[in-house]
Amino acid sequence: MRGIIDRFENKFAIVELEDKSFIDINISKLPKSAKEGDVILINKDSISLDLNETNKLKKEVNDLMNELFID
Repeated sequence: MRGIIDRFENKFAIVELEDKSFIDINISKLPKSAKEGDVILINKDSISLDLNETNKLKKEVNDLMNELFID
């Protein structure tokens, strides 16, 4: 399952899943370098960062912002 870290609240990361639902994940279960906007892969026993998808998503957002504000 894949999700995007939306925000942190107290000891939890609020993660938006592919179906647009949200789940709370204890921060202690995330990789130490995880931050808002990161794409994560949620497996039965582990959670890992998907750096390729995170970078792709950031580029898409930057391209949209440039299109909106620079043109």
